[in-house]
Amino acid sequence: MSAGFELDVDTQRWRRHLDTMVEATPGIVPVIKGNGYGLGRDLLAAESTRLGLGSIAVGTYNEVPEALAAFDGDVMVLTPWRPFFDHVVLDDRVIHTMGRVADIEELAAQAPGARIILEGETSMARHGLDRHELAAAVAALGDLRVEGFAIHLPLGPAGRAGGNFTEAQSWAAALEASQVDTTTLYVSHLTPAELAALRTHRPHLDVRPRIGTSLWLGDLGALSVRATVLDAHLVARGEHIGYRQRPMPRDGTLLIISGGTSHGVGLEAPKASSGAVQRGKLLAKGGLEAAGLSLSPFTVDGKQRWFAEPPHMQASMIFLPASATAPAVGDRVDVAVRFTTATFDAVNLR
Repeated sequence: MSAGFELDVDTQRWRRHLDTMVEATPGIVPVIKGNGYGLGRDLLAAESTRLGLGSIAVGTYNEVPEALAAFDGDVMVLTPWRPFFDHVVLDDRVIHTMGRVADIEELAAQAPGARIILEGETSMARHGLDRHELAAAVAALGDLRVEGFAIHLPLGPAGRAGGNFTEAQSWAAALEASQVDTTTLYVSHLTPAELAALRTHRPHLDVRPRIGTSLWLGDLGALSVRATVLDAHLVARGEHIGYRQRPMPRDGTLLIISGGTSHGVGLEAPKASSGAVQRGKLLAKGGLEAAGLSLSPFTVDGKQRWFAEPPHMQASMIFLPASATAPAVGDRVDVAVRFTTATFDAVNLR
C-alpha cells in the first residue's frame, strides 16, 4: 500500500492533451527544466520522444547531461552561456544561447563550430542583445553555427501568454532587417492566435514556440495529488502538541499526513496581485498568518484545513475540528500544490 506524497496521472487523458496541443502547434519545442513541472524531467523527455519532437529546451547546463541521456534529439539551453561557467557541455546536440557580444567572441574562440541561438533582450529585461548590437554580434560569430534567434517575452496581464504580439512583431522585423543568417525565430508566451498572426505577417520566418507550463500542465484535471494519513489522535482544546507545543484551539483530531517541506508543502511563490479583491484576500490571509495560523494545502472532509503547526520535513500536522469526519489511518486525501515547486515520492501513470 502506498504511504507517500504522490502524483497520480490519468495517462490517457494527459497524453490526449499533449497530442492535441502538439498537433495544433507546429514547430513546438517543449521546455523541460527545474523539477520537470512536478512530473520529472526524464518522464517529459520520454514523452517528447513519443510525440516525435526533434528538440527540447532545458533551463541550465546542469540539466544537459540527463537530457542528452534521456532524449535523442537536440537539447537547447535557455540560460545564456557565460565564460565563467565550468559545467558547459560541448556536444553537437547541444545548442547554446548567446546574449552578449563579448560571450559570442569568447565561445567562438573556445568552441568554433558550436551551435548557437542569438537571443534578443525583450521588455523582460532579463537576458539578450539589444537590437542595436545585432551587427556586432554577427561580426563576432566566427565559425559558430547560428540555429535561430530567440525572444523571451513577458506574461500578459492575467499571468498567462498573450499581449505580446506587437513586441514579437517588432523583433521579427528587426531580425529580418539584420544580417543574422537565420529565418528561425523561437518565441515564448504568445497565444495560438498571436502565433498564427505572426506567421501570417512574417511568412519568411519559421516561428517556433517554446512551451512548458501550458503543454505539461495544460489539463490539470488529468493530475491528482494525494497524501496518506499516517496517524490520527483525538485532542482537546488547550492540549499542547508538536515540536513547538502549540495549544489546540478546539476539541478535534490531529492528523499526521505525508508531505512536508521536502515535498514543497508550505512553499509558496510570491503572488502578483492584480486587483483590489485579490489584494484584500492576501491581506486577510496575511493577518491570519500573523496570528500564527496557516492554511494547509490538504483537503479533508471537503474543506481545506489548517496546519496545527508549520509543516515538518516529510509530514504535516493538520487540525481537524470535532465537527468534521476524520479519515482513517491509511486513507488518502487531496492536496493542492504548486507543481513547479512540488517533489513527489512517486509519479504514478494510471
